[in-house]
Amino acid sequence: MTTIDLTGKTILITGGARGLGAEAGRQALAAGADVVLTDVLDDEGKATAAELGERARFLHHDVTSEQDWQAALKFAVREFGGVDGLVNNAGVTTGGLVAEETVEHFRRVVDINLTGVFIGMKTIIPELTRRGGGAIVNISSAAGLMGMALTAGYGASKWGVRGLSKIAAVELGTARIRVNSVHPGMTYTPMTSVIGIVQGEGNYPNTPMGRVGEPVEIADAVTFLLSDAASYITGAELAVDGGWTAGPTVKYIMGQ
Repeated sequence: MTTIDLTGKTILITGGARGLGAEAGRQALAAGADVVLTDVLDDEGKATAAELGERARFLHHDVTSEQDWQAALKFAVREFGGVDGLVNNAGVTTGGLVAEETVEHFRRVVDINLTGVFIGMKTIIPELTRRGGGAIVNISSAAGLMGMALTAGYGASKWGVRGLSKIAAVELGTARIRVNSVHPGMTYTPMTSVIGIVQGEGNYPNTPMGRVGEPVEIADAVTFLLSDAASYITGAELAVDGGWTAGPTVKYIMGQ
């Protein structure tokens, strides 16, 4: 059985200052990788990189900017010699009814959550090809697997990430570049805590496991997909959601 080993690899993780991105960096480092964390949250990003140690770096990075993406790639090459894996994690969590979403807000959400993923893949693919292959993990959402009310631009962007991942997987398979999407359910992070997500058993009866996820649980899936343990997995969509997208529980249906 192949173990989770990223020794000798460099992984670039967007939205890496805190939450899932920071935990993905922590797990990748534990598996032997060098890590470049990028984010617009400079203070938190610098602190996270310092905490992770000498094999971690931080760079300010707006994922909607082609110039920033080129700078991130050059930075990773300069610091560690190249890039072997990309985790497109940066995004915004936001909700709203389709009928009430403004065009401006919709475009902004899609620009960050979907166009940013596209630019990142477009920027990094030539580098992965030069390195003889690699892995891309795009963070979508449970909202990218089902129609979820009150998600408007967010849900649309996450469905887009899911589809874009499959398209890239089909196009890049023979180049030995694997592309997969991860679909977290409700996960407790600094970003989601401000919209009322809380930890603990029994808080989410519509989820079979009855609780929200922890960043480490999502990051474990990400690290697996980055590694050679997932060498025959591409174009997959991995739901890490406590069973949420499988369907509601009996207790939820019965209103208990």
